[in-house]
Amino acid sequence: MQLDLNLLTALDALLEEGSVAGAAARLHVTSPAMSRTLGRIRQTTGDQILVRTGRTMVPTPHALEIRAQVHDLVHQAHQLLSRERELDLATLERTFTVRWHDALASACGPALLAAVHRQAPGVRLRLVAESNSDTPELRRGEVDLESSSAEPSVPDIRHQLVGEDRLVAAVRPGHPLTDGPLTPERYAAAGHLTVSRRGRLRDPVDDALAALGLERRVIAATPSASAALPLVLDTDLVVTVPEAVTDSALRGLGLRTLPLPFAMPPIPLYLVWHQRHDNDRAHAWLRTQAGSALEALLDGSRSD
Repeated sequence: MQLDLNLLTALDALLEEGSVAGAAARLHVTSPAMSRTLGRIRQTTGDQILVRTGRTMVPTPHALEIRAQVHDLVHQAHQLLSRERELDLATLERTFTVRWHDALASACGPALLAAVHRQAPGVRLRLVAESNSDTPELRRGEVDLESSSAEPSVPDIRHQLVGEDRLVAAVRPGHPLTDGPLTPERYAAAGHLTVSRRGRLRDPVDDALAALGLERRVIAATPSASAALPLVLDTDLVVTVPEAVTDSALRGLGLRTLPLPFAMPPIPLYLVWHQRHDNDRAHAWLRTQAGSALEALLDGSRSD
């Protein structure tokens, strides 16, 4: 059965106005055109819808029964197709999947969860860990929002620069590197851990040291900062980590941080999503909450 959904709009106008002329004026069509549309509605529904009583028209019992439902359907259709869809956070029910690495989730997760729950109690967040390889979950719709330190290179992946972090050396209290000035030579001579979800034993720090004619001793690679930081607590190993992102974990373990004795570029922090969400108001709201949580983290670190 083929239905002309335009008949719903006409039916809604007829039931609201109670006359062919009124409905025609409301929809900016001629009265004869609206009369023909009423005829089609009658044929489709098998009901007269409006019947003449003297000089006026009154709705049939069936028309009265369906009037509210017809109006709701037309309203929902306008909301669905409108470019200016309203977002009602109080009634929003949706589950978002956010992929942040472990240190970022620990540092910003509480603030993001609190903001989301306070504004939209029906929204649920699924925080998932980074995988050990680049995967297309954003494109497949399996991940809604993620963080990255690299600007995406493909046009269908959108990004927003939230701020920048800096690398610091984390060591245990009383570590030999805390005694006296830290030089590139002393830093390179220590035993080091790398943080790499792919298990890499080399990173940009090694390139910066190589430019100075130095090479550090990398003892092991760890998949995450949360795995690396406890390892330096009871050893003389050094792990180089982003300062703001790991600040709460560093303080919780009582670790010391030392500025690197050589120049390293700042670490950009991006929010990344697929272009399908560009005009998704709920997703834009989530991006705002995530961006605010990340900015507060970075600002808090700079003010310390």
